[in-house]
Amino acid sequence: MSETPGTTGASYAAAGVDIEAGDRAVTLMKEWVRKTARPEVVGGLGGFAGLFDASALKRYERPLLASATDGVGTKVDIARRMGVYDTIGHDLVGMVVDDLVVCGAEPLFMTDYICVGKVHPERVAAIVKGIAEGCVLAGCALVGGETAEHPGLLGPDDFDVAGAGTGVVEADLLLGADRIRPDDVVIAIESSGLHSNGYSLVRHVLFDRAGWALEREVPEFGRTLGEELLEPTRIYSLDCLALTRTAQVHAFSHITGGGLANNLARVIPDGLRAEVDRSTWAPGPVFGLVGELGGVAREELEKTLNMGVGMIAVVPQESVDVALATLADRGADAWVAGRITARESSTAPAAELVGDYSA
Repeated sequence: MSETPGTTGASYAAAGVDIEAGDRAVTLMKEWVRKTARPEVVGGLGGFAGLFDASALKRYERPLLASATDGVGTKVDIARRMGVYDTIGHDLVGMVVDDLVVCGAEPLFMTDYICVGKVHPERVAAIVKGIAEGCVLAGCALVGGETAEHPGLLGPDDFDVAGAGTGVVEADLLLGADRIRPDDVVIAIESSGLHSNGYSLVRHVLFDRAGWALEREVPEFGRTLGEELLEPTRIYSLDCLALTRTAQVHAFSHITGGGLANNLARVIPDGLRAEVDRSTWAPGPVFGLVGELGGVAREELEKTLNMGVGMIAVVPQESVDVALATLADRGADAWVAGRITARESSTAPAAELVGDYSA
């Protein structure tokens, strides 16, 4: 069929996809990806697949590969509205690698997926910069990824990020519920803030109900609301791996969506329960503010937000002192928050918060 006189043929660019902008974004991000390279990485950015030399696994007797994938949820809306794109990648890495390390796995490499309404090369490069910086903090390589432009589905300034990671753990050193024993100690490791969970509730309370602006100075935070909400997720993988080398660790629990009790319950075996004492810490001001402004009940907050605890380690009593010392040496605030006890009935919760928070 011939074209209508006076018109030009359709093109990818006319449909909203800018291939040249995508190529420029790849060029800009290469510098940051190189900073994450481990000795096992083969080749560079730009191929169809990332390559990792698996011969490094020969030192293991029985290597188990662990995999995890995640995103950062509606926290991307805060980054978009503030025009700050180089921190959201820390959140993405934290969400992925700290799921891997829960079983004792060392994160080896990650890939990312960035979906945008329109490719702004500098913006995409800033997102990748944050991911690369997060990978450096986690000790893993960023071996590749994908940037997809979806005009018509996303607005020109809209974007989302996701990632997948792979780690390895020696089978005999696999951590989890089967290692936990009565009288084990629950050690809480402080979060850096909200991390990357519960932002749908947080945004609803602070923006829709309270009408607060991101630029609002909040005395309790010592900075603006937007700066508090964009505080990057703490990445615990190297802290946890250091802990496994210096102390006996039975289990970790990454405190993400669902809150402390629900996530901790995932690593508690039948017949045992974890009792966590709220009085051992005071949640940061952002948690109380969301509760107060939204009239959110404590139970609802606790099953949505991390309440100031980003990771849990379950260790035997004899390892408590060295575990706390190791974390302190690494700049991670940690404390004894509870104990493992017998579960009185099969209907009792596997993990429970008791008492009231410290003032």
